[in-house]
Amino acid sequence: MSTFGRLLSSIKGPEDIKNMTFRQLDDLCAEIRRELIGTVSHNGGHLASNLGVVELSVALHKVFCSPHDQIVWDVGHQCYTHKLLTGRYQEFSSLRQENGLSGFCRPEESEHDSFVSGHSSTSISAAFGLAKAKELMGDDSYTIAVIGDGALTGGLAYEAINNAGRSKSKLIVILNDNKMSISRNVGSIARHLAGIRSKPAYFRLKSRVEKAILKLPKAGVKIENGIIKMKAGLKNVLYGNTIFENMGFAYVGPVDGHNLRVLCDVLESSKEIHRPVLLHVCTVKGKGYIFAEENPKAFHGTSGFNIGTGNTEHADYSFSKRFGTSLCTMARTDTRICAITAAMASGVGLNEFAHQYRNRFFDVGIAEQHAITFASGLAKNGLLPAFAVYSTFLQRGYDQIIHDAALQNLKIVLAIDRAGLVGEDGETHQGVFDASFLHTIPNITILAPSSYDELDSMLKDAFYHYKGVVALRYPRGEQGFIPQDYHSQKQSYTFYGDPDAPNLIVTFGRLFSEACLARDILNKNGKAVCILKLNVVKPMDPSVFDKVKNFSSVFFYEEGMQEGGIGQSFGFQLYQVGFKGMFSLHALPDQFIPQSTVASALTHFELDAQAMAASVLQGEKTVE
Repeated sequence: MSTFGRLLSSIKGPEDIKNMTFRQLDDLCAEIRRELIGTVSHNGGHLASNLGVVELSVALHKVFCSPHDQIVWDVGHQCYTHKLLTGRYQEFSSLRQENGLSGFCRPEESEHDSFVSGHSSTSISAAFGLAKAKELMGDDSYTIAVIGDGALTGGLAYEAINNAGRSKSKLIVILNDNKMSISRNVGSIARHLAGIRSKPAYFRLKSRVEKAILKLPKAGVKIENGIIKMKAGLKNVLYGNTIFENMGFAYVGPVDGHNLRVLCDVLESSKEIHRPVLLHVCTVKGKGYIFAEENPKAFHGTSGFNIGTGNTEHADYSFSKRFGTSLCTMARTDTRICAITAAMASGVGLNEFAHQYRNRFFDVGIAEQHAITFASGLAKNGLLPAFAVYSTFLQRGYDQIIHDAALQNLKIVLAIDRAGLVGEDGETHQGVFDASFLHTIPNITILAPSSYDELDSMLKDAFYHYKGVVALRYPRGEQGFIPQDYHSQKQSYTFYGDPDAPNLIVTFGRLFSEACLARDILNKNGKAVCILKLNVVKPMDPSVFDKVKNFSSVFFYEEGMQEGGIGQSFGFQLYQVGFKGMFSLHALPDQFIPQSTVASALTHFELDAQAMAASVLQGEKTVE
């Protein structure tokens, strides 16, 4: 726990800020920023977005009464100040650590966390559902959705706005507009918001009207609503209706998201509007930390860093960067190759591609469904699209993979980043489902490189060797241990080690490194073992089973779900060819995987080298 700040350390819950003066609240905001910077510099996490919503978070908890009034954060990674104000200051040093505070909203963690919010664009749907349920039960409390302008590029947000705009629910949607998502915002919505922000004539008059309004005594709901209608009319003359008003919401703003007095006044006024409200708040991403303000992308999600210099501790190279480099190399000689990202260009390694091949780079916003169907259209007319996406976000486009891509057997490369365990971001971001849900779909090939060199060759094969949709899945971070005497082979599977050994370890992807380390442990103990590495996870080459059935014991290791996973399919096919030995499947259990380091998770779920070696030794005793 940081020692910064007597005000912050005195807060046990939101009620403790209700009677603070605005001068005290300003001091509190400064303390919160120091706490955020100090904790994230040590633990890693989402810094820039949280620095941008400090005043907004304080204003929300001053004006509303959480948890009676429910607040839904979108995306939930901007909830750090909310956590500090809701009784979690003493635990804040455990943020994103094993058994510590989550970096996202978790209802299991606090009654003030109304809804899980790790993925984007969900808040308005969730908040409208919460509000409607309270309305039906006679509860007159408010429900507030805080959604970033990046999250507002997701179609789900507009489905919810369209639905909620026809209601009379006590729903307030706060648009946190910092002109950034993870990558810079793109598209018509971003331009629409920019247009709203940039009407100087309107703002000069609006400012004068606001000052006059603040001097008026409160004379009932009718006068308040009349004033708001007058302001809306003034804005409409100078600018015209916003998209939100056209969809049934009362639009208020834009307002300065770093002026606590204004925020509190506007939030109080919004409570008196008898229909859903959209409050447009303008903030600065990274506010209060110069390095984050100057480079908000770098401090969106960061590893630990030096506070004085802003230098981060992350590795210089990764599978993501290697993918981007390899794709650029291929695009140089094939003008059909293009790249798609869902607002994650930096995270998936596509910054250089975007710079070199602007006409062939498409950032579609946080819109995975659209990305896949858009890619299908590109492929249908002869291009070679690669959609680079985190595994956890790919699942948002499942129907489009089936209906729009695979059903038509279109040539699309799904570059699945962060496949497998991801570490500190926890349950909402683990990439442990993609292999399971993809391997049941016809016309899909799944490739699993274990090294940078294999990623290069498999990416080339994905474009030119295989038909239909090709999923190329690779883990977060750096390449693991690869033995010097191991040589990648361009075939669907590779045996490595003693082919006459009685024991066989079967695996794919990152776990090949753990299997090689387990082999070394076993060899030192005088035990021979062979490793089968699946390069093509789906479809499995039928010839492999005729070879595997000759081993006495087969141990399958998978960094994915056991239920419906690759291992279950492998075991089923193995027994179909007459295997008489022991088959032991080791994968993740039927549960959501909590936050920890990747290494700790591998150890906990017995998928690391030590556990593999121990399983083989125990298996030998069982067979004996």
